[in-house]
Amino acid sequence: MSGRFHNQAVLITGASSGIGAEMARCFAQEGARLALTARRRDRLDALAAELQANGAQAIAIEADVTDRAALDAAVDETARTFGRLDVAVANAGFGVNGMFERLRTEDFRRQFETNVFGLVDTVYAALPYLIESRGRLGLVSSVLGQFGAPASSIYAASKHAVNGLAESLHYELAEHGISVTCIQPGVIATEFRLRDNEGRLAPDGEDPAPRWLAMPADKAARAMVRAMARRRYEAVITGHGKLLTSLRRHFPRTFRWIGRRLSEGKLEAIEKGKRSEASRQSPE
Repeated sequence: MSGRFHNQAVLITGASSGIGAEMARCFAQEGARLALTARRRDRLDALAAELQANGAQAIAIEADVTDRAALDAAVDETARTFGRLDVAVANAGFGVNGMFERLRTEDFRRQFETNVFGLVDTVYAALPYLIESRGRLGLVSSVLGQFGAPASSIYAASKHAVNGLAESLHYELAEHGISVTCIQPGVIATEFRLRDNEGRLAPDGEDPAPRWLAMPADKAARAMVRAMARRRYEAVITGHGKLLTSLRRHFPRTFRWIGRRLSEGKLEAIEKGKRSEASRQSPE
């Protein structure tokens, strides 16, 4: 199977669903050999079997990004299996939402443990192999890494941290020939908004995001993989994401004025709109 990533070894965290799973399919179409990591082994096995049936090489490795030892073992297994590691995509993450006054410091810690420290440990685990291959590093952030939004203080803070890390690594890792791509999705049609603040899935929930706004996950993943193939630093995904980040960057005062006008007196509704009704029930 030929392609832009022909015979390259790619490790993706959070590969069991959503953007991670779709990126795995895109990389496979580009000829990559895949190491799929996440906590849900059943989904990983199903995805690996699907990719193998389509002619790709893929292995499933159960690992939680909050467990550094498990990450190190996953990266080492990838290198043993494929003889190298060319691309690492730190994709695992979830969102804690709600009004700041109703949240606690513990919510920040739980969010940062996965979205920031889990991503940092993914980079540390993969770095020796990426230095050897002069490879590519993809860090999945969000458009909320560039600006804040009501009922998103914790999630936005975690993604601002990712953006700052990505830009610093862009300069540092260039010395090793490693490219860093900071991936900043807008609203994507995935399970993301069907999870509660503990990261638990409400499978019977209905995505609160308007269908016309949410970009299909496969289309988003193709854009992400294309950006990494071109070794681009920044990849803002979705048209509305590009519009918002451009407005925030060039007209910050206007951006904040519009945000205040749109949110004034509507904070309760905005908070409810961050999650499906089922996910707000905090399922076990």
